[in-house]
Amino acid sequence: MNTFPDVEVLFEFNGTRRTPAADGYRPHHLIMDDYLTTGVHHYYEVDTVAPNGTAKGTITFITPEAYPKSLWIGKKLNIQEGARIVGYATILKVFNSALLRDV
Repeated sequence: MNTFPDVEVLFEFNGTRRTPAADGYRPHHLIMDDYLTTGVHHYYEVDTVAPNGTAKGTITFITPEAYPKSLWIGKKLNIQEGARIVGYATILKVFNSALLRDV
């Protein structure tokens, strides 16, 4: 697994989780219409984010080589626990140049 963050994002949870999301949370992310992958969340300046809260932070994906050139600034990713959408991550920066799509 990659040890450096792939993207910086604004996390927005929609209130469907029952407990706060802790730093190190590993949900699924809908990268493309047909591709879910796991990523590790790290939050800036907080240890947890409320079920309906927001925070800035990073995501480190486990298999970024599987979906090259698929991300851009402003893209909104679903944050999912199985089929349930628990929030969204809006991309603010792409650190992994292999993931950056020319738009």
